[in-house]
Amino acid sequence: MGGAIRESLRELARDCSLPAALEAMGERWSFLILRGSFNGLHHFEEFQSELGIARNILANRLARLVGHGILVRQPCADDRRKIEYRLTDKGYALLPTMVALRQWGERWETGVPAMPILVDARDHRPIAPVTVRSHDGRALGKGDMLWALPENVAEEPEVRAAE
Repeated sequence: MGGAIRESLRELARDCSLPAALEAMGERWSFLILRGSFNGLHHFEEFQSELGIARNILANRLARLVGHGILVRQPCADDRRKIEYRLTDKGYALLPTMVALRQWGERWETGVPAMPILVDARDHRPIAPVTVRSHDGRALGKGDMLWALPENVAEEPEVRAAE
């Protein structure tokens, strides 16, 4: 890669969204809270009991996730004195990331499938590995991708309306 392109990519990397995403999620407990939320936990006591997390750490992580718009804090419908935490659309958008991290851990860290097994609700078969896909749906491997400057990104061809 030429020096000018490398320098331009270095400048663009300063505005990379990965550090912002890592700041929003924080660390291990935030991911475990998110996993609990995906699995139906909604109340402080449920998170605390299921995760075995200290109350002060849980309160801090929940506040952080609410502050970043990943969870919303709202009164319970059946008892307005109780508070529940629900995933926002932004929070649900983290599901592929969570699944990819879990699959990575199964393959590279533990070497065994995690329990319980994540399955398709329709047929109860295990889900496929998360993959990076091209604009046309092809699975991409490590040699199939590269970073490009905005001026080097191909535009979508215009689709002509039927006459």
